[in-house]
Amino acid sequence: MKFGRYKQLLKQPGVGPLLLVGMIARLPHAAVGMLLLLHLVNVLDKDWGSAGLVVALMTIGIALGAPWRGHVVDMYGLRRALLPSVIIEAVVWSIVPQVSFLWVLPLVFIGGLFALPVFSVVRTALGVMTTGETRRSAFALDAMATELVFIVGPATAGIVATSLNTTVGMIGIAVASSGAGLVLMFLNPPTRSGQPGAVAKRANPHEERLAAEASLIASGPGGLASVEGELILAGNKSARARVASRGKAFRNKFGWVSASVIAVFIAASGAGLVLSGTEVGILSLLDEKNSSGSLGIVFFFWCGASLVGGLIYGSLSRRISPIVLLLAMAVLTLPMAFATDTWSLALLSILPGMMCAPVLSAASEWLTDLVAEKRRGEAMGWYGSALTSGTALGSPITGATVDGFGSAAAFIVVGCVGAGVSIVALVAQQLRRRKRARVRTLITEV
Repeated sequence: MKFGRYKQLLKQPGVGPLLLVGMIARLPHAAVGMLLLLHLVNVLDKDWGSAGLVVALMTIGIALGAPWRGHVVDMYGLRRALLPSVIIEAVVWSIVPQVSFLWVLPLVFIGGLFALPVFSVVRTALGVMTTGETRRSAFALDAMATELVFIVGPATAGIVATSLNTTVGMIGIAVASSGAGLVLMFLNPPTRSGQPGAVAKRANPHEERLAAEASLIASGPGGLASVEGELILAGNKSARARVASRGKAFRNKFGWVSASVIAVFIAASGAGLVLSGTEVGILSLLDEKNSSGSLGIVFFFWCGASLVGGLIYGSLSRRISPIVLLLAMAVLTLPMAFATDTWSLALLSILPGMMCAPVLSAASEWLTDLVAEKRRGEAMGWYGSALTSGTALGSPITGATVDGFGSAAAFIVVGCVGAGVSIVALVAQQLRRRKRARVRTLITEV
């Protein structure tokens, strides 16, 4: 373990401010769900089912918008991509607390669709501002910052809603979201090699070659032209004249998708499912034991363990597959079913909690290596959508399990589903490795 790497990373110009602004920019989005629920239930007198539908609609908007917003960053640059989000988020969240329920539905969907693409921007920028083991530490720090956001955000929303009112909270969301977007536009972190602040002056040939192999796997044995096109980007100038025309095939919109990329998305979706399912399981178990007031104790141990796990993972000199980490988190979630009170639940949450930040940081690191720079913003957007989709699925699945079989069964179902997802991803990875061996043979022949 090399903890000094964090000090070295934070000394690098631009990295510290980017991580700080990224954390602050996520706070409004972490708080808005809680504020929406409280506003709909307490102000508009809606039931919890209707309130949940609205939050789900916003989540769908975020999941659909993230890849598109990331693609816009790739195509038009950071500042032009962020400007619509800055304007629309300010307008939407200022209007929502002033209108009836029927108007809230389309507004929150639009708000989600144009949500500030903080995840894509920060992860894409860190991918070009760092390299090697330092990149691992950067992604780990960002994952830990995200953990802090999801500890502070909902709690802050609850305090504002009860001590002031939800209208003030929503307007605060509008101001904070737009302000964070303006600060990101001012910082203008690099999203491509060669831009000011990027470590490398040009794209890493190794990473571009990995992306070339991934493209061939996605298109099948007949997709050699795609690989050749990507190798041109990687600096294989000797092949330029021979394959320039066929290299255009790589421009296919989803040419960057491979079995390994899909495996990373599966891991992200599985992580979101396990985390949201575990949260519901914790809430239901404490409610069953009449200990809802002790929720903070359990979350302190669970989320605190994630921070420690992220700190340790970011200091390692060896990469670990996010799929393996997800499998470990899922299996370690199973013993939480044996908790009998607040303290046993808190202690049993430590080991699975330690896997949370490492899973998310490892997935980002692997995706950065697998996808060429020109597609990373879009890829990070799809990664964020996979994580969001898993989170959205975890809550209803676990809720139905609690209703039918009790709170203890929630942890068993979540753990088993997470383990099953991990096994599927591992099988996909093994298939990719076999095809990759054939790819290398084809490239050698070229």
